[in-house]
This record gives sequence, structure tokens and C-alpha cells, in this order.
Amino acid sequence: MVTNGRVFAPGAPPPPPPPPPPPPPPPPAVLSAPVPAPSAPPAPMVSQTLARMPGVATAPYGTPANTERYAGQQVAAVQDVATNPVSTFSVDVDTGSYANVRRFLREGQPVPAEAVRTEEMINYFRYDYPRPRDAAEPFGVSTDVAVTPWNPDTRLIRIGLRGYDVATDRRPPANLVFLVDVSGSMGQPDKLPLVKSALTMLAGRLTPRDRVSIVVYAGAAGIVLDPTADPNAIKAALTCLDAGGSTAGGEGIALAYTTARQHFVKGGINRILLATDGDFNVGISDNTALEQLVKRNRDDGITLTTLGFGRGNYNEAMMERIADIGNGNYAYIDSAMEARKVLDDELSATLVTIAKDVKVHVEFNPDAVRQYRLIGYENRALAEADFTNDAVDAGDIGAGHQVTALYEVVPVDAKGWSDARRYPANRPLAKTTGGTECAYVKLRYKLPDSATSREIARAIPAAQLRSATAPAGDMAFVTAVAAFGQKLRGDPLLARFTWGDVRRLAGDPRGPWRQEFVELTRAAGLHDAGSAAGE
Repeated sequence: MVTNGRVFAPGAPPPPPPPPPPPPPPPPAVLSAPVPAPSAPPAPMVSQTLARMPGVATAPYGTPANTERYAGQQVAAVQDVATNPVSTFSVDVDTGSYANVRRFLREGQPVPAEAVRTEEMINYFRYDYPRPRDAAEPFGVSTDVAVTPWNPDTRLIRIGLRGYDVATDRRPPANLVFLVDVSGSMGQPDKLPLVKSALTMLAGRLTPRDRVSIVVYAGAAGIVLDPTADPNAIKAALTCLDAGGSTAGGEGIALAYTTARQHFVKGGINRILLATDGDFNVGISDNTALEQLVKRNRDDGITLTTLGFGRGNYNEAMMERIADIGNGNYAYIDSAMEARKVLDDELSATLVTIAKDVKVHVEFNPDAVRQYRLIGYENRALAEADFTNDAVDAGDIGAGHQVTALYEVVPVDAKGWSDARRYPANRPLAKTTGGTECAYVKLRYKLPDSATSREIARAIPAAQLRSATAPAGDMAFVTAVAAFGQKLRGDPLLARFTWGDVRRLAGDPRGPWRQEFVELTRAAGLHDAGSAAGE
């Protein structure tokens, strides 16, 4: 238990706390601008189906003042193959944006466009990608092409990656540090109480070879639990945590890294799991200093996963940023069901890295493709030269993780997004035969214990562009999710594609997660008066 920065052993009653001090002012928004508070109270629950889902809190308590911070970017621009034929980006396995958007829609609130990252919407779901053969080549790679539902003149190219799975009994031993924010801002029911139940669930999945330490911070940081494999001891330590005090996020992270380093497992998993609302307001408040701390420890083999909780003062910009730098992943936990998905169903993907510095490089053939755009991944874009530069950090992939990228392309003989150029010398040659390839995909990565990069390459046949049909099955669903994200971001190229169109494209899917997605499209449509006719 932490009271006014002091740590007490489980079972020892703390002295009565003094009256809490007034909260400090919020930090300057270095990474992003705050989301303005809504002008009206939240609307009632928008979906009875969502309200009935188990483990979903429907916010029976007052909403705190909105100082949430995001770092969203504008929708990526269309590129001409004649002048920019190559697209390069780092993979992203985060899913936090989707769960956070779901929280807004559940509460009947409009979704801030800057909170939406379409790639995280897409990668939240699993698709029927081929399994990789073995750990020596840890990815299965697949591609397919379909006619774009919102523009019959364009095509969607899907690139799908699937990492190999690691069974629990083959997972390396883990040295985990639970870094828990117990500051006053964590007192809401959707924050610390949910943190405690989520981490208790994770502790129940660990093996006797794993060790867990618990570090807390609130005004000052302290160690609540030394490394142990005893799930009962972990549960008891989590149970006694209470919220109170200001937030020393940087100070807590420094102590967590020290603890992880002291108990480092060579050849094992050494990871900090930070559970917080991201409201860092004292301690290492300088973003650059905090990022450098995370980077130094990442380079020494200690990774960082961030688990976001709560609303009102949520600093998602910081949560996503330090998880990316820390070679971990970022998830947002808005319910007991989401906690189970991230920390139980996908535990190996959350903890076990199968490849690091994973980059994707796509070169389009100007004989087949006139224009293109990558849907999402705006904050993961890399320069072409970065692809072969092993000093450039990129995203990591965990066991069983899937990564999907969607390109919308204009075939060379189709009408593009921009008017034809006036002078013939400035126009691409209209070679309607297209050759044998429309694009060439390269995937570059390192195995976890290697400093040498490897490559996988695949050609996409040009015939797939010419024979493409309407998306069906998995391709239809992933296209619906992409449209969902882009419409929430205000993508002008989907202005005439209604929420009803999105829902019809998703079809009647099986499974609770996909069924929930369909309900979210209904909720989103209620905030878009212009879509009413399309419902």
C-alpha cells in the first residue's frame, strides 16, 4: 500500500491519510493538444447490445473534466507512382486506439479524430492468414486484391503477416515488473480497481519459472513486492493497493527499470508493464529525458508495455509513444473482457518477441499502378533509405501477432484521384498491359537475439488487379474496419460511403468481437447526421 508516497507491507494498517493536497496543474502538452471538454453531458448508452456485454462498465459515476491528450496525424496523402513509387513503414501491433474509440462510442460521445489510428483498428482483429513454417522464418506472408467498395475505379491491396505461435511450456522465463500508478487520479472505478483485476488475471497465467515484482508510484515510488512466482502473494499485494497523491511517473519508471535490471534473466523476457491513466505530472516531466531513459533500457534488453486505463485525464499520446520507444506494445483496457483478451488470450503475443525492427517496403510498378495511398500507419512512416539501415529502430512483433496493411491503388488505365497533367512529358505512360507484377513487397526483420537483418520478398501479380472482384469474407471485414477508422478520421475519400455501407460490408460476422464491431458502427452513425439516409 502507498500512502503519501510511503510503502506499507500487505496487511499492515497505514496511518490515517491527511487531507489530499489540491491537484497540480496539468503539464504542457508537448506531444499533443488536449481534447476540448464536451459542451454537453454525455448522451445515454447508444446500444443495448453493448450495454449487455459482460464485463463492460457503463460509467455510472460522473465524468471527470476532459484533459485527454492525443497525437493523431492527418490522413496520408495520395502518392503518384511516377514520382514516388516506394512506400516504407514500420509495423505496428498496438491495439489501444480501437479500445479507446470503443469507450467513446459506448459512452455516447463523439470520437476525437486525433484519437483514431486506423491501423490499430485493423490489427485489433484476427484474420485467416497462413501459419509460418517455423521460428527460422517467423512470418507467414499473404496478399490479396479486391475492388474498393467506396470507389469502383480503385483497388485495395491487402498485405497480411502472421507470426508463429509459442506454446506456454516453450515460452522463455519472464522477469516482469508491474509498475502501477496509485495516484489520486487512479481512484475512479475504471482505473485502479480494473488494473488490480487485470494484473491478477495475468498473474494466474504465469509459470513457476516466471517472477513478478510490483512497483508503485504516487508522489514517490516504492517496491510493494519483491520478485516472486507465488500467485497468491501477487494477488495479495495487488489487493492492498489504494489510490492517493500526485503522480511521479518518471520516478516510478526509473525504479521499475532498476528493479528489472537487478533481477535480469539472460535469454528470458525482461519487461515492465506500466498500468496508468498516463497523467504524468511530476517526476521526469520532460518528454525527451523520459524517452531517453526508455531507449537506454530497451537497448539493454528491458522492454516496456503500456496498459492504459480510464478517461477524463487520459494521456494516450505519452502511452503510445513510450511503448513504441520501449519495443513493447500499447493496449487500452476499458473492461474485464478487454483485460482477458490482452493479458490472457493474447499473453504470448504481449510478452514474447519473435522478431524486432520489422519494416515493410512496397515498390509499385508504374506499368500497372498510377497512384496509391497507405491506409493508416501515418506515424510509422519511414524514409526509403531507412529500410536497409539497421540503425533505424522499428516495431517488434510478438508470438502469434498479426499485422495487416491496406493500400488503395489506382490501376494505370483507370481514373485517378487527381486530374491528368496538361503536358505529355509530365504524364505517366498508359501501359494497360501492366506487365506481370503490380507491386513488390519486402519485409525486413531481425530475430530477437540477432543484430543481422533478414528479408522476405513477395511479388503481387498484376493479374490480380485486372481480375479483382468485390471483397468477401475476411477481406470484406478488414475493409469494413478500415472504412470505420477512416470515416472517424474524416477521410474525404469516404465522404459518400455511409455507416450503413460499412455495416453491410462487415456482414453478419461470428464471434463477440466482430459482432461488437457491427454495433459500434451503429453507434458511430448516430453522431453523423449526414449518414442518416444511408442507414
